[in-house]
Amino acid sequence: MADDIDYEIIGNEMQLVEIELDPGETVQAEAGAMAYMGPGIQMQTGMGNEGGGLLGGLKKGLKRALTGESFFITSFTHKGSGKGHVAFAAPYPGKIIPLDLSKFGGSILCQKDAFLCAAKGVEVELAFTRKLGAGLFGGEGFILQRLRGNGLAFVHIGGTVIIKDLAPGETYHIDTGCVAAFTETVTYDITWSKDFKNALFGGEGVVLATLTGPGTVYMQSLPFSRLADRIVAASAHGRNRDEQTGIGGSGVLGGLLGGDRSF
Repeated sequence: MADDIDYEIIGNEMQLVEIELDPGETVQAEAGAMAYMGPGIQMQTGMGNEGGGLLGGLKKGLKRALTGESFFITSFTHKGSGKGHVAFAAPYPGKIIPLDLSKFGGSILCQKDAFLCAAKGVEVELAFTRKLGAGLFGGEGFILQRLRGNGLAFVHIGGTVIIKDLAPGETYHIDTGCVAAFTETVTYDITWSKDFKNALFGGEGVVLATLTGPGTVYMQSLPFSRLADRIVAASAHGRNRDEQTGIGGSGVLGGLLGGDRSF
């Protein structure tokens, strides 16, 4: 049984979730996600090998690493009296979504590196897409995360969150990067673009994710891969412009910034 924890989500675009713990309760998180913690909270980093020995811990750590998470996981236990508090911050603009896994049959599939934190007793597992093609050409890789347990888990989704409850047989075609999470009852596949010209010159992908109900789908408006591409493109454009104008490069201002005062 997972610990029954209380929480508050703080902020709008750059959110964090503050977890309230009773004495003896534990929350576990991706290494490096902690923002702050109050008195009485004891932090311990490990491989999540409770009851499984060293080999079990290594297996769990490798599975987390393959899904984009850290090899290690950090547990925060309230060892004091009264209420304890610990908070975890989102890594980039978006929303933190609480998922009660007991309402989804005990597990849900997420994009890799979506996991932020969860009540003790929730496991982050390796999950493969149902079809090899969906993973190889699905844009976000062959590997998905499976969050398994009966407690609360918190995932981070980029940009704005859109939730669709699909009826049996209802299908949505979604940009592969915009698929954030979905229940295991949803069938996940890929569809090749029928018009290659649109895919090549229209800025869209060659393939789309096809999700068919019944089940719930969580979509995100700002995949991190899209944000990263824009940052890289802007940085490259800035470097090229600076080199052409001499800013930061071999020009006069570049010499000044670089410490060259020989003129």
